[in-house]
Amino acid sequence: VDLRSDTDTKPTAEMRRDMAEAVVGDDDYQEDPTITALEESVAKLLGKEAGADQACY
Repeated sequence: VDLRSDTDTKPTAEMRRDMAEAVVGDDDYQEDPTITALEESVAKLLGKEAGADQACY
């Protein structure tokens, strides 16, 4: 896989399948399970509480 640029890299059939089958949601409404899991994991690692009210933006 050539990682120099997103315009040079062509996704494989497996990558396309994984993207099509990925569970997604809106992160702003805490509906993305992948982001929610990441936030919970990092919060636990740092001894913090996960949640949108903890955002820094």
